[in-house]
Parts: sequence; C-alpha cells; structure tokens
Amino acid sequence: MSTSVARVVVCLEEVGAEYERVDIDFAAKEHRASPDHLNRNPFGQFPAFQDGDLLLLESRAIGRYILRKYKTGDVDLLREGNPRDAAMVDMATEVEAHQYTPAISPIVYECIFHPAMRGTPASTKVVDESLEKLRKVLEVYEARLGGGAPPPRLSYFPFTFYFMVTPYAPLFDEYPRVKGWWERLAARPSVRKLAAGMAISPEAIRRSFNG
Repeated sequence: MSTSVARVVVCLEEVGAEYERVDIDFAAKEHRASPDHLNRNPFGQFPAFQDGDLLLLESRAIGRYILRKYKTGDVDLLREGNPRDAAMVDMATEVEAHQYTPAISPIVYECIFHPAMRGTPASTKVVDESLEKLRKVLEVYEARLGGGAPPPRLSYFPFTFYFMVTPYAPLFDEYPRVKGWWERLAARPSVRKLAAGMAISPEAIRRSFNG
C-alpha cells in the first residue's frame, strides 16, 4: 500500500531481481519500535532496504541503486552511458519528487487513504487546491513531451496509479501527451504485476495497514 515501498518494488520487478518483502505492523507502529527495522531505517520510516551488508533508505535512492546494479544488456533506464541523458533522468526524478508528487499526493490521500483509514470525507478545499497545482505541473509536462517516447519514469507510478482510481482521473484527458506517457508506463509488465496486487478498496486498505 505504501507508495514509497511500491516505488522500490516496481524497480525490483523491472529488473527481475529476487527479493524478500518483510512486512511490518503499521498499526502497532512497529516501524518506530522494532530494533531490526530501525537498524535499517533509523528515522522509523519505510522503505528500509538491505542488500548484503548494504543498508539503504529513501525510495528513489534505493530505486536508482537497483536499476544500476541489475542493469542488463540495453536495459538502462538511468541512461548512465551518456552524461547528458543521465542528467535528464536525474532531473525528471527530482521534478517528480518536488513538483509532481506534492501536487498529486494530497488528492490521493483525501480521496483514498483518509476515507479508508480515518473514515473522514475528502476535503474539497485540499482537493481543489491540489488539482490547480497539478494542472500547472501537467501543463509543463505536456509542453515538454515532444516527439518520441520518453524513457519510463518508474518513480511516477505509485501516486499516478492511485490517482487514476479517483474521480479526478479524467484530468489526464486534457493532456494527451501526458496521458500517452502514463499509458505506456502502465503497460509495462513490472507495473502491471505490481498494480494487480495494490489494494484500492477501503476494506483492502484497512486490512493492509491494520493487519
């Protein structure tokens, strides 16, 4: 259910790496109390990632590590063979973190997570303000998505997936280039596999967080 965890797992699925998912009891705040978890993520957050003696936190950094370590053949989503292309990938990830996610995430929380976990209705004020911010971001994306298909940006997947099951999904119809980019990303086998197991009903969300 965690968008940050999903951001890591989709990278693992993309490269076909074997991995073990260690569940924690969110409702019991195990992520803040378990010594094992705090050893991996001393901030008491998630994800926490371990590969041998390497411990990593922060989902985007973990994702880059995975894509870098398990790069095979011509599958180089980080474009590290070309400094210019690699810089563009890094920039896209930063834009996702600091522009896209702050605009889209409040809509997802208000429409999906808060009603399921707290039983509270969506705040119209928060949603309207966030939609306005998201429109401005999508306008920039639409203008910059020119000819050719851009590389997939896996970090965009989790929040966009959840946004697309809110009543505001038709917003993407106003931006055909952005919508085409999302459809290509959503069609990737790694994304389709992970999306199939991500809870979207209120009951499933409650079960996920409360065991």
